[in-house]
Amino acid sequence: MADLLALVFLLVTANGSPVLARNLTPTGWNWPLDGGRVARDGYPLLGRSKTWRGLVVSVLVTGAAAALLGLGFGFGMIFGFMAMFGDLISSYLKRRRALEPSARSTGLDQFPEALLPMLLSHWWMGVGWLTVIVACLLFFIVVTGISPLLYRLGIRQRPH
Repeated sequence: MADLLALVFLLVTANGSPVLARNLTPTGWNWPLDGGRVARDGYPLLGRSKTWRGLVVSVLVTGAAAALLGLGFGFGMIFGFMAMFGDLISSYLKRRRALEPSARSTGLDQFPEALLPMLLSHWWMGVGWLTVIVACLLFFIVVTGISPLLYRLGIRQRPH
């Protein structure tokens, strides 16, 4: 149970720290990861909201959080990277569906960024498949539940 809660906390940390970084440093390191490139379909590869700042902050903050939880800085950094890689996959797929950056796509917005780091946890820590599934579901519940509140508090730019 402790592993499950720690891993869900890391998922929230990995995916929430870029949002907080955007609010704390609105113009610093906000270069798009895709360099503004456009795919053959005429839409951006990833979109303007996927930045180097978000990637770097997520990797470092998740590393620090994992170290504090006794899971190791290295594990946390890779966990954060995997969460961001899942988020990039989501963004890429959303652009192919002609959805604007930060447009709502329930499920696609949550599961890749939860599943990839949880697969790492299965491989690295040996957590069971049930823990992987439950952590992904808990992450989905937490982020869909807390996002409207963070929007009302001015932390998120959209309520989803």
